[in-house]
Amino acid sequence: MTNRRFWYVYILETEGAPTRFYVGLTGDLGGRLRLHNEGDVAHTAKYRPWRLRSAFSFDDEARAVAFERYLKSGSGRAFAKRHF
Repeated sequence: MTNRRFWYVYILETEGAPTRFYVGLTGDLGGRLRLHNEGDVAHTAKYRPWRLRSAFSFDDEARAVAFERYLKSGSGRAFAKRHF
């Protein structure tokens, strides 16, 4: 059995109004969502609670970083809005 590391690019959505989204990257999706909802992430603390809207797994960190960067760009936000 191989010990493979996966990276996750994720999109969070606020559960309350107004609806907000956050795009992030992590190696521990469940743990990172917990940190967002506990208020331990400065950028998302005041918009809690969050729910996972979409997540994408990568076995290559560089590709995960590139996809996260794309989703944070103007065209990436438009793409995510249309497809996720």
